[in-house]
Amino acid sequence: MKVNRIIVSQPAPGDTERSPYAELADKYRLQVEFRPFIKVEGVGAKEFRQYRVEILAHGAVFLTSKTAVDHYFRICDEMRVNVPDSMKYFCISESIANYLQKYIIYRKRKIFFGAKIDELLEMMQKHKDEKIFLPLSDPHKPEIPKLLDKRKYNYTKVILYRIVSSDLSAVDIKADDILAFYSPTEIKSLFQNFPDFVQGETRIACFGPATAKAARAAQLRIDIQAPRPHVTSLTMAIEQHLKDLAKKEAHNSK
Repeated sequence: MKVNRIIVSQPAPGDTERSPYAELADKYRLQVEFRPFIKVEGVGAKEFRQYRVEILAHGAVFLTSKTAVDHYFRICDEMRVNVPDSMKYFCISESIANYLQKYIIYRKRKIFFGAKIDELLEMMQKHKDEKIFLPLSDPHKPEIPKLLDKRKYNYTKVILYRIVSSDLSAVDIKADDILAFYSPTEIKSLFQNFPDFVQGETRIACFGPATAKAARAAQLRIDIQAPRPHVTSLTMAIEQHLKDLAKKEAHNSK
């Protein structure tokens, strides 16, 4: 079946970014629509107060994403908490550490990151006595709390934002030939928005094992999957699928 339309369950890239999907669209004459299936909603100050957590009772914050950075400083602002220069920042990647410059003067703060999570946890051994504030989403992966528990770090897990389904009522889901998903919550959003969705000939593309697991649990047929050997991105996997279709078409026309 020929592919004309692809819907990507992600925000559209910025004006200055050249998306691999744009190259795919040009090369194969496709219509590609970026439509976020999920959105982030922050926990407000009223709900945060119910946690009975004192932000400044913590000498460090453990940051797992740029979104976590945004919501940490957002809630501090809403709670009128002035984050001291002495606060320590444990970041699971250099890009997250660099992102802190949006809110603080980087060179004047105590910021730690590692190339791998184990490397960061090793660095944190020198700060074992610090009480750590851990901002998370709902839902979130349990790996980080488990690692902190294993090393017996003193931390407070706090939900600061939620991943919820977007309103997709304007989407004609049956018009799309490929639906490209990047997270399990996007699969959940598909069925929340389209409870009667029947896959039929629609191709499902999944990135990552967790997304694929969610798709199978929803009884979807996965036609395109990444990463896999020599296919590191979903756009590469989709292009391989398009090439395979072209080969079949050429063979059948003989």
